Amino acid sequence: MKHEWRKKEKEIYLPKNKPEIIDVPTYQFLAIEGEGNPNSDEFSEYIGVLYAVSYAIKMTLKKERNSKDYRDYTVYPLEGVWDINEEAKKIFDGKINKNDLVFKLMIRQPDFVEKIFVEEMIELTKVKKPYRFLENIKFETIEEGKCVQMMHLGSYDNELDSFKIMESFAEQKKLCRLSKIHREIYVSDFRKVAPEKLKTVLRFRVTSK
Repeated sequence: MKHEWRKKEKEIYLPKNKPEIIDVPTYQFLAIEGEGNPNSDEFSEYIGVLYAVSYAIKMTLKKERNSKDYRDYTVYPLEGVWDINEEAKKIFDGKINKNDLVFKLMIRQPDFVEKIFVEEMIELTKVKKPYRFLENIKFETIEEGKCVQMMHLGSYDNELDSFKIMESFAEQKKLCRLSKIHREIYVSDFRKVAPEKLKTVLRFRVTSK
C-alpha cells in the first residue's frame, strides 16, 4: 500500500491552526543551504534541484524495487529552516530584511533510502540535467526533538502573528524557545495557491524552563 504522508502522518504535517507540543522523531533529508531573498529566481533553483533528485529517487526505486523494505510513497513536502545572517543579527531591531535570510531547504526521504543510492541519483540527475546547485545537496539525518508547532493559514508575511501565539502558548506551558531559528513545512504549493489560502506548518524547538 502506498504511503501518503497526508493520511499517515497528520500529526507531523497537518496540525491544527492552534499551538501544540510535539516530539519530532529523527528523519533523513535531502538538504541544501543558501542565503538571500526567497522571492528571487535563485531561490527557485534551490527548490527545483531538491525536487529533481527526490523524484529521481522515487521513480527509480519504483521501477527497480531493489530494497526489501521498499514501498511506494508520495514525495514529502518541501521544508525550510530559517535564520538571518550574522551581520543582520548585530543590528536586529525586530524587522527582517529578506535579503538577510539564511536557509536550509529540505525534502524528507523514506527510511529505506540509503546514502549510496542518493549519491547515485545525484549523478543520474547530473546526466539528465546539470542543475546549478546539484553539487550542494547533502543527505542528512536530523532530529528536532521537542517542539511547538501549528498550522499557519495565509501569507508568509503574516507568520509573525502565528509565532506570537506559539510563543505565548510555550510560556503558558513553562517552555522556553531555544532560538529564533524556526522550521516551515510547505503543505501548499505557493506557485499554485493564492497567498491567503496557503497552509504552512510553523515549528520551533523548545526546552523546559
